[in-house]
Amino acid sequence: MSRVSKPYEIVERALELSGADGCVVIAEENSSANLRWAGNALTTNGVTRGRTLTVIATVDGAEGTASGVVSRSAVTTDDLEPLVRAAEAAARGAGPAEDAQPLVSGLPESADFTEAPAETGSGVFDGFAPALGDAFARARSGGRELYGFAHHQLSSTYLGTSAGLRLRHDQPNGTLELNAKSPDRTRSAWAGRATRDFEDVDPAALDAELAQRLGWAERRIELPAGRYETLLPPTAVADLLIYQYWSAGARDAAEGRTVFSRPGGGTRVGETLSQLPLTLRSDPHAPGLESAPFVIAHASGDGSSVFDNGLPLAPTDWIAGGRLERLTTTRHSAGLTGLPVAPSMDNLVLDGGGERSLEEMVAATAGRALLLTCLWYIREVDPATLLLTGLTRDGVYLVEDGEVLGEVNNFRFNESPVGLLARASEAGRTEKTLPREWGDYFTRAAMPALRIPDFHMSSVSRGV
Repeated sequence: MSRVSKPYEIVERALELSGADGCVVIAEENSSANLRWAGNALTTNGVTRGRTLTVIATVDGAEGTASGVVSRSAVTTDDLEPLVRAAEAAARGAGPAEDAQPLVSGLPESADFTEAPAETGSGVFDGFAPALGDAFARARSGGRELYGFAHHQLSSTYLGTSAGLRLRHDQPNGTLELNAKSPDRTRSAWAGRATRDFEDVDPAALDAELAQRLGWAERRIELPAGRYETLLPPTAVADLLIYQYWSAGARDAAEGRTVFSRPGGGTRVGETLSQLPLTLRSDPHAPGLESAPFVIAHASGDGSSVFDNGLPLAPTDWIAGGRLERLTTTRHSAGLTGLPVAPSMDNLVLDGGGERSLEEMVAATAGRALLLTCLWYIREVDPATLLLTGLTRDGVYLVEDGEVLGEVNNFRFNESPVGLLARASEAGRTEKTLPREWGDYFTRAAMPALRIPDFHMSSVSRGV
């Protein structure tokens, strides 16, 4: 009968079974809890558990080192040897790995490597759920219907290698999305929050924000496509800059394929991208946005290398004072480009030195501007300029002389985040935010609102 072992035991046993020249084992224990609601009432809730094991085997050959990667779910002790052998067979059947490097070594073992995985459960909502019930009551009395979901996950990752690494990281991740609708469904407003534990989420404040936006939408104003001064809230800024971050690989830039390629060859590292004192950075220890302090790579690709597993991560400025400082690199791509080793991380912060909240930026608006709620369906049009297209959603509002006059129609936009940084005239106060488009993949972000003098609304969209 198979036995479900502790995660660190699975890692150790897989390493013992390996006959490859090198081996990396990543065991991940995941637990999650969720609530869903519709029409001011809870509809479902649940708790799940799961395990995933990834084995990376490396085999040295006459022409170089090859790697093979195999991942499986719900792994028990009886599954280990076939999994390890499959990874070894994949490595022997592969050609030399272009990104081959010596496995990372020499790091101290995580003090909690042999401890049980962290777990979440329905208790994470003990304080949040009653407050959500109160918000339902207020919304019902105010003629609003609330829809949405809350999700919390705890992932414990155990990383062991034949080079001696024994590392562990626990990652909490919580998201809340709340949508308010008028009873006739003609008006809709959205708010979202990212959280580590739901202790910093206030349903009453979110409901009040949504009630205000539904009130603005009682007056409808039609506007044509064109260029408008636009206030991008932190969630929209996050969605745009996360895509820019994903597109900031040094190798692609050095080979002339991206917006960060310098005409004539090389990269744009060192160039000024914004006249505002903007700093875009990642830091695995950023308060409230903590992420893995070492590389966890399940596959090799443009921005990651399985050979870098366990490589320590340090605070990194990607843009500093408006100047491009770093592009993301693995050890391999750093060697190719001559740039410093700078692996990507799982959080992103933009600081612009501003002190105003979004509300204060609205009040300070002279003349006409648009205030967005969020963006969605973002797609790349041209990698050479990082031109993106997408749609506005759940509320675009017209501001005149510091006052919101009403809701306008939705638009399709065409913009490059790099171009927006160059043209931004004001950055507000940086705050934690939930990216709406990328919230399933990237939740740890802090951004300011940005004022763009001429945001390009390329066509009118009839979506909501």
